[in-house]
Amino acid sequence: MKNIAVMGFGTVGSGVVEIIEGTSFKEKVGQDISVKAILDVREFPDSPYSSLITNDFNKIIEDDDIDIVVETIGGINPAYEFTVRSLKAGKSVVTSNKELVAAKGAQIMQIARENNASYLFEASVGGGIPIIRPLNNCLAANEIYEIMGILNGTTNYILTQMIKNGQSFESALSDAQKKGYAERDPSADIEGFDTCRKIAILSALSYGKQIDSDKIPTQGITKVALKDIEYADKAGYVIKLIGKSKKVNGKVYAKVCPLMLSKNHPLSGVEDVFNAILVKASATGEVMFYGKGAGKMPTASAVVADCLDIIKHNGFGAPHWQEGGELTCCNPDKVKYYIRLNITDNHRAEKCVIAVFDKVSWIDTDSRDAAFITFAAKEDEIQECIDKLGSLIGKENIVSKIQVEID
Repeated sequence: MKNIAVMGFGTVGSGVVEIIEGTSFKEKVGQDISVKAILDVREFPDSPYSSLITNDFNKIIEDDDIDIVVETIGGINPAYEFTVRSLKAGKSVVTSNKELVAAKGAQIMQIARENNASYLFEASVGGGIPIIRPLNNCLAANEIYEIMGILNGTTNYILTQMIKNGQSFESALSDAQKKGYAERDPSADIEGFDTCRKIAILSALSYGKQIDSDKIPTQGITKVALKDIEYADKAGYVIKLIGKSKKVNGKVYAKVCPLMLSKNHPLSGVEDVFNAILVKASATGEVMFYGKGAGKMPTASAVVADCLDIIKHNGFGAPHWQEGGELTCCNPDKVKYYIRLNITDNHRAEKCVIAVFDKVSWIDTDSRDAAFITFAAKEDEIQECIDKLGSLIGKENIVSKIQVEID
């Protein structure tokens, strides 16, 4: 019998308990699995598992019969302290906590190795989408040089409603909250922070060095308007919130921002709460992982799968990376930008645009909104031109600028 403790009896933690207690894994791992303790500051008197709930972490640490600790508390503290103490006690830890893995992953994995324990976190990035284990094992023979993906189901749902149903951002967000796709405070999702932590984890795993997520340029979707959705469609594009990273001369270029993707791009058709991750590797070429990236049971299933992996293989092949990763602000690729202007004098605006950019692809110049796509150039060159245009027509009149992915 393998005994497991679950720290945090929220959405994911309760799902983990339900799966373990409602499923027999004896044929898969050769022995039964049971939840022996649940740590939470709250009481759940009506829960069928109320007898397992404790608010004393020491009961978990001091119980030699508990082999694996599942951490679904979230955040840095007390999750970090409890994780480290569990590992130093020789107990393996499984987590869905993307914030902790992104911030402290290299340090925690080193502590795990020193104490002959495992630290697994499949559920921290793709929820129910297998991505950590494939990157660590199945693609191990490859050099991974680029990753990009739709990594947040909440923002993808909002953008889908704007694209498909013409809902405003505010209306789509409210709808997402009513359906349980968005938190009461949705800032981590809509401001891009959740996506940022996930691309930091994927980058560290792929390139071997810890990436500081706080230093990755991050922009959410709060400034994407229905007009931008309409103009993107007119030009043959869709707008998605994308986390992207690329290996550049030993450093990593990473960014989170709305991107205009052509309608034939493999990520453009990913809708609603679904996520997708596109990996570019030396031997396999492009590989894409697709599925529900969040939700109680998909995420819980990934947590339980990590527990089973530890039991079957004693953590064999567990992921790891080192500290010391460096970010670069230099985008190695040429880019284009979609720009929308709020204007009253169309003729003057067109003259200013041509004076700065020389040649652009116009989407609309017939209303107060003039929209166009720039030429392809280095990102700093495009930004310099945008600054010049702002000086001519007023920065406040440049109401939207969204990077365009070049296929």
